[in-house]
Formats: sequence, structure tokens, C-alpha cells
Amino acid sequence: MSQLIKNESDVSKYLQPVVIGGDLLTYTYVREFHRAYGIEKTIVLATLDVKQLSTSKFTDYRICPDIHQPEPLYRELEKIAHEIGGTKQLIVLGSDDCHARMLSEDKERLEALGYTVPYIDFDLLDDITQKDHFYALCEQLGIPYPKTQYFDCSDAHLEIPADSFTYPVIAKPSNSATFQDAEIPHKKKIYEISGADEMRTVWKQIRDSDYNHELIIQDYIPGDDDQIRTLTTFSDAQGNLRVVSGGVVCLQDHDPTALGNPVCILGEKQPEIIEAAKKFLAHVKYRGFANFDVKYDERDHTFKFFEVNTRCGRNTFYMSLGGVCFVKLFVDEFILHKQIPYTEAYEPFLFCVVPWKVLEKSMTNKERLEQARKLWKGHVHYPLNYPPDSFAHNFWAKVMWENQIRKFKKFYWDTQGKQLDV
Repeated sequence: MSQLIKNESDVSKYLQPVVIGGDLLTYTYVREFHRAYGIEKTIVLATLDVKQLSTSKFTDYRICPDIHQPEPLYRELEKIAHEIGGTKQLIVLGSDDCHARMLSEDKERLEALGYTVPYIDFDLLDDITQKDHFYALCEQLGIPYPKTQYFDCSDAHLEIPADSFTYPVIAKPSNSATFQDAEIPHKKKIYEISGADEMRTVWKQIRDSDYNHELIIQDYIPGDDDQIRTLTTFSDAQGNLRVVSGGVVCLQDHDPTALGNPVCILGEKQPEIIEAAKKFLAHVKYRGFANFDVKYDERDHTFKFFEVNTRCGRNTFYMSLGGVCFVKLFVDEFILHKQIPYTEAYEPFLFCVVPWKVLEKSMTNKERLEQARKLWKGHVHYPLNYPPDSFAHNFWAKVMWENQIRKFKKFYWDTQGKQLDV
């Protein structure tokens, strides 16, 4: 296929983004492609009718129930490629770990159809998203990480030494993508386990399920949500860090189905974290977006790395708030093949998807709360709030915003911060 886009002025005319998913990141792609390039329609493939997306005047919204499976997804993307017929230049983006995995694994097939697929090769993705492999690299590179043990869930006879742990501990899957599709009672993204009996129950539920990778038991690092840091990076084909942004996670989602997703991030530059990420990216020659989860450990005054996500995070809008429109990096690196200057996107920002009442009632660090208050400017920090979009979209965005009060009451305030099984 000929290259339709030869310079930036061609992007608005010829670029056709296709986004898989129905979450906050999906809409962030839509609004930022419109804001940066004036792209009037982003094709969105989702399994359900998600109102804040389906009512957007900037989406060509298509419900495809089976796209969490590789072949149905490929067939939908193939159908779109034939529909476009070479009149546009296609780029495909995902909003979830499973999307990144499927797009990476099918990269050659999709590129043959004319898609730009801005994800690392599958061998590397599969390697570094296995948490034991990630921690082995951290060990090799001198990057701090939590003390960790591994237990094979595919061994139906393996019993976990629940009485040997010092509680509380964190339990989580070594492979998040396959865990996401497993059928497990009371499944959580991350388990905070307070005692041996609870540990045995969780172990049995996961071991007896169709999840057949390892379960990680990890040292619990004390501290509230604001000990957590997030870092988003973009690197070139040699693994050189080109753009970086990050901040303090002032508050996380406490809904068990979304546990760990930041709902409020305050921009903050931490050179120690940036240098560790830079070392990792260069070592594995990582190209494109990565997102690192980190937590500050007051016991030894180190920032400990938990994992790398091989895609944008649902909160990557904070890079745009920090001064670099993140979707332009896809175009500059993968389509225009520009030399991207090193940039730190740390203009003062507050990324927030909850009303002020939630922050005021949930944040224990009042100094951080005051910092957030100073950056509070209407809803400009809320990616779903986009005045150029339709009235219906912004209505549903407001509904989601207000619904956070009910969610935090149910899953956080009424439980005194403890996890609630659902």
C-alpha cells in the first residue's frame, strides 16, 4: 500500500484510527485525535453499548460481541480494511492488556492489511508481561521491586504454605491477560490478603480455575494510595526514551472489578523513577508507549517497580495535560517517522475522574489534597468532558462522573477502606 500520509498536513485527511474497547482510554483516543488533527470519526469496536462512546459525534461506533477473541477481532479488522479500500491510512489501537496482546501477536497479518500496529513484537511483549520475567530483569538492572514468591496454579495438587507468610500480603496473577479471561469466584485484579485462612481460600479458587499460570505472593508495601506512582513513557525503535510523564496516585478505584485504577493523579517528576525506566527500555529496546506501576517504600526509601504495561494506560491523558498530546506520538514515530525530541511532560496537571467530594472524603493526605485543590479548574482534567462533542455524550460523561460518589460509598466509605467481595 502506498503511503498516503507524507507530512502532518495529510493526517486529518487520510488517517483513520480504529480503537478497540469501551473504556475511558477509548474515548481519550477519540477526543485527542479530534483535538490534535480534527479527525471527525474514529471507528470504535466494543462488545457493548457504552453510552458515553456510542453517543459521541466523533465515533463510528460498532458493537462486536466477540472481539475479545483473536480470530473474531481479526475478521472485524479485515472487514474494515476492505471497507476503507486503501482510501485512508489505518492505525489500530487497543484499550486493554488483551488488546495489546492480540494486536501484537497478529501484527504481521494486520500490517499486510494496511494497518499501522504501534505495539512491540509479541516475543518481547509476552516475556516482559510475565511478572517473574519482569522482576528478573529488574534484578539484573538493579531496579528495586517487592519481595516476591511464585506458585504454579496449573498444579492441581499444590498446596500453598499459607501459614508461612507475614500478613498482610498481596496476591496477583503473573499473567494479567489470561487471568482476565479466567472464571474465578469473587475475582479481583489484586488481592489484599490479611490471614492464612483467606489465603487458602483464594489459592483454591484460583488453582481450581482455568487460569494456569503462576500466582504471585508479594510483600505488602505499607502506605496509602499516595505512596503509588505512575509513569508513562514513549521510546523510539532503539529503546531511547523520548517522552515521559507521571505523577502521584492520590486516589485509586476501590471497586473490586477496577481495583488499582487511578482516579486522581497529581503531576510530579521523580528522577529516580525516570532513570530506572530509561534503563529498562534501553535494555529491551522497547518501542512505543509503556506504563510503569511503582510504589514508594518508606521502610528503605526506595521506589519499587511492580510491572510494566505494554500499552497506554486508561490515564494516559495526563501526558496531554502535562504538555504533550499523546496521540501525536503514534503519528510522529510510526507514520511520519520523525525524530522526536526528548521531552518531559510535567506542566502542572491534575488528572481526575471523580467529583471533588470523593477526593475530600477519601484522601487522608491533606497536603496532597490541598495541592489538588489548587489545580482544580472545572472539569478540564476529566477526559470524558469535551465541549465540542455532542450533548448526549457530555450528559453520559456527567452521569459517570456523579456515579463515582455512589461507587466510593459502596466500596470504600462504607467498608472503612477494606475490600468488598462482589
